[in-house]
Amino acid sequence: MRRWTKHAAAYAMSPFLFLLVFGWGVGRHVEMEGMTYLQFMLPGLATMSAMTQSYGMATEINIARFYWRIFEEFQMAPVSAWEIVLGEVLYGMVRGTLAAMVVYLMGGFFGTWVLPGPLAITFYLLHAFTFASAAVVAAMIVKSHADQGHINTFFIVPMSFLCGTFFPLERLPVWAEYAARALPLTHSNLAIRAALFGGAIPWGSVLALAAFGAVFFTLGIYLVRRAGV
Repeated sequence: MRRWTKHAAAYAMSPFLFLLVFGWGVGRHVEMEGMTYLQFMLPGLATMSAMTQSYGMATEINIARFYWRIFEEFQMAPVSAWEIVLGEVLYGMVRGTLAAMVVYLMGGFFGTWVLPGPLAITFYLLHAFTFASAAVVAAMIVKSHADQGHINTFFIVPMSFLCGTFFPLERLPVWAEYAARALPLTHSNLAIRAALFGGAIPWGSVLALAAFGAVFFTLGIYLVRRAGV
């Protein structure tokens, strides 16, 4: 229990600063797509936080591989590669889902209550599955923590700011908008916002997100199996 309390506090810190500075300070008198800026930003911030925490599991896998050598023991145990990957992914999904919940609770503290319904929750689970699966892939292909940092720099950080988290994609330059639409976080934001605010569900984005998740999960199984040979 104490460990999860520490996790919840860690999940809250970065979103709290974003909410305080952008949602409350800068965006208090700004409207975005017919709603307050805080209402617009809150789902994107929850999605970004879920991505960060689901994908952040890659660091723990690396520690288990490079220092504790625990991951090698998992591979020698009488469990298959897909079971190892599934266990890691489920753990990442729990982390990501809790991170999103913390953001919505903080939104209420700032006076904006957005309550995800069943469809939005389903999309959040798919979102967390995709990035937890990506974490397994990243953890299995890197050779050091420095390599992991490079992936974060060129994969996670650009998505955090370019994929519709803080402003609509249409405000990007055309070339940047096309690039953003090739990234999974964009499709998460589009699907989740539509489910939350009653818009038309972009099923193309849902399918794209599911495809990303399936590819990452399958590739993760292959890499874990290859590492155990």
